[in-house]
Amino acid sequence: MTPATNGTTSTEPTVGSTQAAKHPVAVAFEKNSHWRRNLADLQPELFKKLGRGQSPEILWIGCADSRCPETTILGLQPGDIFCHRNIANILVPTDLNSLSVIQFAVEYLKVKHIIVCGHTSCGGIAAALGNKKLGLIDTWLMPLRHLRAQNAKMLDALPEKERGLKMVDLNVRRSVAVLMENPIVMDAMVERNLELHGVIYDVGTGELNELDIAEDEEIVEERKKAFKTEH
Repeated sequence: MTPATNGTTSTEPTVGSTQAAKHPVAVAFEKNSHWRRNLADLQPELFKKLGRGQSPEILWIGCADSRCPETTILGLQPGDIFCHRNIANILVPTDLNSLSVIQFAVEYLKVKHIIVCGHTSCGGIAAALGNKKLGLIDTWLMPLRHLRAQNAKMLDALPEKERGLKMVDLNVRRSVAVLMENPIVMDAMVERNLELHGVIYDVGTGELNELDIAEDEEIVEERKKAFKTEH
């Protein structure tokens, strides 16, 4: 608002205020229009190809955090990644949502890689390391609280920042372990060399770091005995 000549306050917008007040969804649609035109100019056949179907090589399992957009992080484009995201990139063997995504990606899309991505400054991790009652989300975070309890002595000995990073690491490893116990994933790993990856994304630098998830053959064989199923 600007002062009027009679000393009162005018409600007429100042120069530039219309742009500043533009609805965020309207801005998003404008940017979509600009993006698709530019991409169509650079790759004229891309949208036609995408309209015929998809054949991604990567299934990305990550956090719903707005700072972790998988296609942008990897420098890829539409059609390159099939993804599943939830709060704190949690995988449990009884979640029908993630199980459906995994089955479709592995059995039907025939992805070659599954990436589980955790990230720094994760709100879900911070919540699980705290003791504030949050409501419904407390149920979702229960697997993280179990991880916290199982590693309490080690975690309690760490400074706050390192404690959070260690929980991110433990959570990614646990989710990879859940994948390794999934019969559909196990079959694909044997039959066509499906590869699993655990990574951590640093939201403060944009850097992606891969964890060493290699296992002894004895552990692999014990898992097969316990979890592998056959028709």
